[in-house]
Amino acid sequence: MALERLYAAWRESYVSSPDAARHSRDEGTCVFCALSAEEPSAQSGVLWRNEYAFITLNAFPYGSGHLLVLPRRHVGGVSDLEEAEYDSFARTLRLAVRALESAYGADGMNIGMNLGQAAGAGIPKHLHAHALPRWSGDTNFMTAIGETRVLPESLETTWSKVVSHLDTPSGP
Repeated sequence: MALERLYAAWRESYVSSPDAARHSRDEGTCVFCALSAEEPSAQSGVLWRNEYAFITLNAFPYGSGHLLVLPRRHVGGVSDLEEAEYDSFARTLRLAVRALESAYGADGMNIGMNLGQAAGAGIPKHLHAHALPRWSGDTNFMTAIGETRVLPESLETTWSKVVSHLDTPSGP
């Protein structure tokens, strides 16, 4: 049986852009480090932040509601986090999941991290977790077979929908 390959042509422009290599290298040019300094707003895509972690929209979402949870400090792996950073990162991930559950009422949720380039991380030097609501019968296959993304809402709509579910008086 021959191995078949499925090409993700929709990722080509991201991978081959001049900024792609720059974003994955140094703290001084990391797109996630730049985002960590942004105030939460629909324009920045940042939804919420505290001293150690933040939640932002994925600029290249796999589906509606695709969020990223990141430490504010530039580290590549979970084991690089100090205890307070790890606690905040884990609590912030839980906050993001709860907000997505409340905002979307999805049938399920994908939560995951790719640690390192070999594991598939697009930006391997800044730890991040993905949280993505899922529905029975959703169209996640369209990207692979039709070179098309099916997103029923804009990033701005996603931001507005989720941000109101992140109001917590005590933080995560």
